Order: sequence, then C-alpha cells, then structure tokens
Amino acid sequence: MTKRSKRVAITILGAAAFTLAGCREEQVDAAAFPDLKSCTSEATEGGVFSVQDCEAAFAEAEALHVESAPRYDSLQVCEEQHGAGACGSEQTATQGGSSGIFMPLLAGYLIGNMLGGRSGMSAGQPLYKTANGQFTNAAGSSTYSSNKGAAKLGASQFTRPAPTAGKAPMSRATATSRGGFGKTGGGRTGFGG
Repeated sequence: MTKRSKRVAITILGAAAFTLAGCREEQVDAAAFPDLKSCTSEATEGGVFSVQDCEAAFAEAEALHVESAPRYDSLQVCEEQHGAGACGSEQTATQGGSSGIFMPLLAGYLIGNMLGGRSGMSAGQPLYKTANGQFTNAAGSSTYSSNKGAAKLGASQFTRPAPTAGKAPMSRATATSRGGFGKTGGGRTGFGG
C-alpha cells in the first residue's frame, strides 16, 4: 500500500467514525422527582438543576398531564393499568373534563437539561405508576424503576406526547390489545438515588 492510499483509508475511516457518532441520540442530564418540593430541595443543596428549572419543568409536566395523560372509560380499567388508588376522574384532574373518563394520577416528573450545563433550558415530562409498581411517561414508551434519581437519558424522552384530551378514552379491549399502557415502548431506565 502506498503512502497516499494509507491516508485515504485513514480519512475514510475517520469520516465513518464521525458519521456513526452523529447517529447516536443526544444524551441529556435528567432526573426524576416524585414532586416539586423534592426537586427544589435538591436544587438548594447544589443539585444539577436550579429552583427555576424545577418549577418550569414541573409546570410543563402538569400541563402535559392535563393534555396527554392516558384516559380510560372506567376507573376499573385505569386501575388495572396503573394500580389501585392511582387514578382519578378527568373532571377532578382538569377542573372541567368528564366525570366518566379516568386518568392516572401524576406520580412524579422527569426533568431534563436540554442544552447542557447548569443554565441550560429544562424540559419536563409527567410520570405515572404502572400496575407492577414501576413508572412510565405519558406516551407509555419508556418504563422507569423509580420516580426518584438521576441518569443520562436520550433527548427523545422529552418529546411532547400526543394529546389525548377530547379523544375517545381507552376501553379494556383497547388497553388489552396493546398489551397494557406502557407496554408498547422499549425503553427501560433505572434511576438511582
């Protein structure tokens, strides 16, 4: 092999490495909290997120909860998917929805630093209990072992879920046909305290 062909091979190999690296999803600093107070307490002790990040992400998670939480046609179906005592009426959760539609209660939220660094833009996602005691996002695409802790997550975990408000609620047949809420996605992440 001549000197020139070695340089060409190295250049091609280097370009391929950058191309593969570009295909990986961006990882962001993320944390799960059971409530706003837990996040702000950690923030005042020098956590990754500021009090303002906590408040903004929690407000976003609450808004997404009202807009995109899974909805069911009965309390029984909701509790089959999310556990006993983990559901309430849409009317109570949204101050104006239907009393015949049921949603899981907010069981925490995810916060992610979307721009990196301490002063980056934060994003929030609601978390819900699953029937087996884990936690899932509004889309049901990822399952987490806890609603407390920190991890690196793909930025896609903070993609806005599809709205469910005003749409037909899931029946037992609908929930069963998809394998249950939170069973359609593949992501499983553990949060460590």
